[in-house]
Amino acid sequence: MSPPAAAGLLYLLDTNIVSDLAKHPDGPAAQRAAAALARAGDGATLAISAVVQCELLYGLAKRPAARVQQAVEAQLELLEVLPLDAAVAPHYAALRARLEALGTPIGPNDGLIAAHALSLGATLVSGDAEFARVPGLVLENWLRP
Repeated sequence: MSPPAAAGLLYLLDTNIVSDLAKHPDGPAAQRAAAALARAGDGATLAISAVVQCELLYGLAKRPAARVQQAVEAQLELLEVLPLDAAVAPHYAALRARLEALGTPIGPNDGLIAAHALSLGATLVSGDAEFARVPGLVLENWLRP
């Protein structure tokens, strides 16, 4: 699958970013998202991996508060959900093997999210510091003002 923003910049948002956007629509992540889109113009896309969608829906299934569910569902309607495809697999395998060999593995879902971003040439947006251990991953943290 080619990135939806083949001629532009693709931001792949992690679960903690989408959660923050849902909880704090005027917070730092929302402000950084608006600034990033303004800088990139029409060539930028905000999207999530299907893995992030799974994590968000799991969180809602565990704690189905109506207000939170509505806020998260509103964010999901605004974001493109990108499916995993065969291009992710070699990135995931190499990444997982390398980090395990170094003794610095990351969680399996985070590994899939990182591999997905790498396969798409996307910028991963996350507040999770463990992604900094992923070689070649372009990473931004929109939770910091």
